[in-house]
Amino acid sequence: MVPTPKPAPVVIAGGGFGGLTTALALAAHKHHPPILLIEPQDRFLFLPLLYELLSGELRRWEVAPRYDALLAGRGVAWLRDRVARIDSAGHCLQTDSGRQIDYSRLVLATGGRSDDFGVPGVRDHALDFRSLADVERLQQLIGRLKQRHRPLQRLVVVGAGPSGVELICKLADLLEGSTILELVEQGPDLLPSARSFNRDQARSALLRRDIHLRTGTRVERLDGTGLELVRGGLAPGGIPEAVQRERLAADAVIWTAGMAANLPAISPAPGSDRRGRLACGSDLRVAGLSDVFALGDAALCGEDQPPLPATAQVAYQQAQHLAANLQLSLAGQPLKPFQWNDLGEMIGLGIGQASLTGLGLTLAGPAAFQIRQLAYLARMPGLSHQLRVAAGWLADWR
Repeated sequence: MVPTPKPAPVVIAGGGFGGLTTALALAAHKHHPPILLIEPQDRFLFLPLLYELLSGELRRWEVAPRYDALLAGRGVAWLRDRVARIDSAGHCLQTDSGRQIDYSRLVLATGGRSDDFGVPGVRDHALDFRSLADVERLQQLIGRLKQRHRPLQRLVVVGAGPSGVELICKLADLLEGSTILELVEQGPDLLPSARSFNRDQARSALLRRDIHLRTGTRVERLDGTGLELVRGGLAPGGIPEAVQRERLAADAVIWTAGMAANLPAISPAPGSDRRGRLACGSDLRVAGLSDVFALGDAALCGEDQPPLPATAQVAYQQAQHLAANLQLSLAGQPLKPFQWNDLGEMIGLGIGQASLTGLGLTLAGPAAFQIRQLAYLARMPGLSHQLRVAAGWLADWR
């Protein structure tokens, strides 16, 4: 008798918010296919709460639970490796360790990396803020700056989007006035995509902490002692204005100015934009590939639609939808288009402070911070981890 060959698994490359949520949502289906999650790190990192880990408001195990604990008994196999290259014509991939794996469907959820936009010196001298190692480096830097009390020591954050604003507010509270803080933004204002209430609250939070905001300012180059800034050229409306250059000394520069897709090599190469995001249809399938899907920072969905914000909210909704579409795809049924449901936005504005708008709420301060924490608790992966974190928070409140 010839044994029946085992079907190739659904392979999910990347265990970040989108990848892990897709794996767990697909495994929740009654008759789910074999699922293989490929992720090189041993801990899942809940990125929206990385700022609270930096400030000590949350603990490491709450923000970064282990994959083996999250996936135990869930019907998802985990390979601690990294996808190196993909042969989409052969429906297989190769990992860093040399494994070759066939797939029935492939989900690209490899997330993003900092985009240096070609600015000289960023890769060599700027600090990042996307990993546990980045948090440890910043905590050590904060300790050194507070101990030295040197006059005019300066810390610069480049990029006044949500990441830059949340980070610099936490830094200001942690440094307690020991360091000059500068927030540099190339655009005309901070939080360009945010609701006006959150933008106003963020601006007030910067003023209260004496954080200097430089808008309309571009970083020309960066080195080990500071950065060169350029302001001017074209004012709003295309009106020419004088170019001003400035050398700004800095003890450290943290780069949060933009994101690019962090994808493995794919052959033949599919279409992508300048930031490396794969062109996808509304069903989250990569254009031209019937069995490859993408989401989160790796995907640019919809030909005639503006790009979706790179937030955990979008990745979570895409993951839930993609799990259902994977089942439909394996059954040979038509896929359903993804539609984003904007539930509002939340932004942390320092230790114990936040601002939020959405679901009928417009709120700022400690109450907004608590609601933000509870909202993220509901999005943490796995009911058991949610219960452990909730129990820890209740103990802390008592």
